[in-house]
Amino acid sequence: MVNFFTLVTGYPGASGYGSATTAEQVTEGIDASNLTAIVTGGASGIGLETARVLALRNAHVIIAARNMNAANEAKEMILKDNKSARIDVLKLDLSSLTSVRECANKFLALNLPLNILINNAGIMFCPFQLSEDGVELQFATNHLGHFLFTNLLLDKMKQTAKATGIEGRIVNLSSIAHLHTYPGGIRFDKINDEDGYSDKRAYGQSKLANVLHANELSRRLKAEGANITVNSLHPGLIMTNLMRHSYFLMRFLNLLTGLLLWKNVPQGASTTCYVALHPQLKGETGKYYVDCNELEPYALAKDEELAKKLWEFSENLVNSATKLKQIN
Repeated sequence: MVNFFTLVTGYPGASGYGSATTAEQVTEGIDASNLTAIVTGGASGIGLETARVLALRNAHVIIAARNMNAANEAKEMILKDNKSARIDVLKLDLSSLTSVRECANKFLALNLPLNILINNAGIMFCPFQLSEDGVELQFATNHLGHFLFTNLLLDKMKQTAKATGIEGRIVNLSSIAHLHTYPGGIRFDKINDEDGYSDKRAYGQSKLANVLHANELSRRLKAEGANITVNSLHPGLIMTNLMRHSYFLMRFLNLLTGLLLWKNVPQGASTTCYVALHPQLKGETGKYYVDCNELEPYALAKDEELAKKLWEFSENLVNSATKLKQIN
């Protein structure tokens, strides 16, 4: 388990890794040449570092990103330093269910295997706004888009795991912010209401949803005997474009606590790469990781009934948004 001492000092936890570990260090010696991975939001920040390190370990990496210019620049940057890297890019706007479906269909049309799905992309602390599907933007982007994307690719992952005998892995990037959400965790009856909206609590709500989604999907896959694990994680505090809506606040906190709590990008991508690739985690599912070590999440994140309710709510939300689009 992680504690404050290991967080501050970077001292390794039970896994042998800690907050100071980089993504390259945690994957050293791992050969991923027989693996195909999708990284959402892989064009910048820790998503880009995750894509780079997975490619460095010889995985075939698909960067799924909203900004195709940035995605192609990321691909060229990776290829510049690693000419043998296998990198492809697909357009994915997670706030649009239409875009999510189009991206999933384009990937499936490539007829590639899929071993690893890293749900990394996200937005943070946004002013109130509805997505094109009429869903509060942070919930739509951080949770609902990934919920649908994962479901659309799940059969492919099952087929790959069965055909190859290689365990599939789904990784949801959550945040310690899942602690700071609305009363009860999820505002099911007021998910799209501007009244009472808090940009910080809405972000926490979406990050709680990431953990609940991972836990419920893990439970379902275990019940059917699928060879796929599903875990969630907190990558750490990293100054990236994710914080553009609260730059000055985050910059102040960075200056105030930077020597203790903040990570650089290579460190920030380490837990993602650990959960996605490391053999130590074979068979481990429905768990939450911080600094490459297992940690108990907030009580609401462990609530099985809340996770089931969120799953049903998300399915209904996707279906209702789709029907509304068809009518219009």
